[in-house]
Order: sequence, then C-alpha cells, then structure tokens
Amino acid sequence: MLWLVIAILAYLILAVVFLIDKYLLVGSISNPKVYAFYVGVLGIAVLLLFPFIEFSILANRYLIFALIAGASFVLGTLWFFKGLKLFEPSRMVPAVGGILPIFTFLLIFIFSKGKESLAFWEIISFLLLILGSFLITYNKAEKVSLQSLKISTVAAFFFALSFVFSKYVYLEYPFLLGLVWIRLGGVAMALIFLFSRQLRSELFKEKPGLEKKTAVVFFSGQAVGAGAGILQNWAVALVPMAYVAFINALQGVQYAFLLVFAALLSLKLPGIIKEEISKEIILQKIIAVLFIGAGLAVLAL
Repeated sequence: MLWLVIAILAYLILAVVFLIDKYLLVGSISNPKVYAFYVGVLGIAVLLLFPFIEFSILANRYLIFALIAGASFVLGTLWFFKGLKLFEPSRMVPAVGGILPIFTFLLIFIFSKGKESLAFWEIISFLLLILGSFLITYNKAEKVSLQSLKISTVAAFFFALSFVFSKYVYLEYPFLLGLVWIRLGGVAMALIFLFSRQLRSELFKEKPGLEKKTAVVFFSGQAVGAGAGILQNWAVALVPMAYVAFINALQGVQYAFLLVFAALLSLKLPGIIKEEISKEIILQKIIAVLFIGAGLAVLAL
C-alpha cells in the first residue's frame, strides 16, 4: 500500500498548487493556453534527472505511448484551465473528479480486453471515493451546465489517456526513464502551441515577460507541482494496472485538503476561492469526507 500513501501525499501538495493556479488564472495569467504552454514547456526540467538514469530510447510502441501520455496531460491541463477560467471551481472540479476515474477504468478495461477488472469490494471502494469526491465539491447553487460539462469531459478524457499510457510505459521501463520521456511528450505538445498566432502574440508581444511577483508565484507553484507530479506518477508506477483508476478516484482527498485551505484563505482572498458556510454545506462536506474515509478503509482492508 505504499502507492496509497504516496498518492495521498501528492494530493496534499496538489491542493496547494490548485490554489496558486486559480490565483493566477483570475489575475496575471488570464489566457489558459498561455498557462498550459508554460506548464508543458517547463517539463524540460526533467532533463535534470539525466545523472540519475541510464538513458535510452524506448521501443517504438512505448515511445509513442510516452509521448501520447505527456501530450495528453498538457491538453487535459489546457481544457481544465479553460474551465476554471470560465466557470467556478464548484462546477468544474466535481465533474472532472467524477468522470476522470470512470474514463480511466473504462480505458484500462478496453485496452486489456477485459483482463484487468476489480473485485466486488474494490468496486465498492471505487464508488465510495468517486461519490465522496463529487459531494465534497458540489454546490447546488452552481449547477454543472452543459457547456461546463463538455469542457470537463474533454479534460477528463485527456487526463485519463495520460494516466493509462503512463502506466503502460512504467510496466516496461524504469520509473525515472519513463518519466523523462513522458515529460518530453508534454514539452513537444507545448511547443506545438506556438503555431497559434494568438499565443505567440501574447507570449512575445503584448506580454514579453511575467511581472516579477507573478513569475515568483508561478514558478514556485510549478516547482511544487512538479514534485507532486513525480509523486503521483510514482504511485501510478507502483499500483497494479487495475488500480490506476483509484489514483484518480483518490482526488477526493485533494479536495478535502483544499476545503481546509480554502476555508482558511477565503477571508483574505475571497476573489480566488469562495467557500460558503452553512449548516447544509457543512453537513454535505462531512458526509463527503465520511464517504472518502469509508472508501479508503475498504481499499486498505
């Protein structure tokens, strides 16, 4: 169960990164494609791992898998940021959190031709975690619209592709070597974004550089996020193939951490995270945390 501990630690860190992302998207970096470009191209930092690996080129099929995994993650990030820019997190996050693990499970089931599946109690745990993830972020005052659902579905699909193809790479190659190639796939996707005239204009003309304060916040967030991403990928590498979808379903843990952070920050930064407090909402959150706890207990036992 080492993968479970690593995944929970990754989601604790990603909760902090989420707050930074939302802060920047409503402020200095307002274009989701610009943000996704920076996230993708900074994957080049993975080259710092070269001294720790025995570098080699992956076999054709797995090289393609790695590049697709990296590119899909950047595309998922782009669509998720688009959603965060257009809608409140209470619309985007529950939808992505609910759809992503289902997509991941279905893709693994299809690619393995039904060989990878879950036992009865594993399915119960899986459903409890998804339900808890949905409830902890659901806000009936901000119902998921058709447009936000479409964007959430596209983002979840790309993220699911990234997780599944990453797992196939990690099954055949050492973790760090696979991670390097996956991140290079993300860099390649980010560079493809440069074919967009609008993106080039915003990057090099209208905003030739980030303001100092914004740059510090952004790169700090990306450094922290990179560490969380490595932990999350490590969990994917360790977990059995049929359990990859659990890595996604465990995002409810991230939202539980985010709930605490948002409650603490909402007084000072009400424009970034809006967290309403009422008896009904508190009860909903408590029930959601109980579902997540029950899902974790069933999974662990």
